[in-house]
Amino acid sequence: MHPDHEWIPVSPENCDSVAGPFYHGTRAELSVGDLLTAGFRSNYNDSVVMNHIYFTALPKGAGLAAEIAKGDGSPRVYVVVPTGKFEDDPNVTNKKFPGNPTQSYRSRHPLKIVGELESWEPYDSEFIRQLRSRIEIGMGEIIN
Repeated sequence: MHPDHEWIPVSPENCDSVAGPFYHGTRAELSVGDLLTAGFRSNYNDSVVMNHIYFTALPKGAGLAAEIAKGDGSPRVYVVVPTGKFEDDPNVTNKKFPGNPTQSYRSRHPLKIVGELESWEPYDSEFIRQLRSRIEIGMGEIIN
């Protein structure tokens, strides 16, 4: 959030004002035209089945999600288009920093894959290792 701008929460009522492109990180091998949907187990807590599909406007953030995603495949970042309404991700919005600096969102509606990034700015491997360790011991409650 730029200091000169007041943060406006993104909700289903105003999400049409948020411009993409948007990205989703995963280890699943998917194709253009496929739909990403909610209803899968969380990458952070196996006991939680997610009610939403998550995405971001930042390729680096989607790359991090791909790195920590469960599965044996290679990390992948897909370019996606929401097919319905969406809102700020409450798991990161107004937590460590005010507003939604990670530009992370969630939707109950599918995301349509329209492309795939070949590369993105990676996070430091030590940071990823530490984050995985935090996930293994439990990072806190997931707002589902």
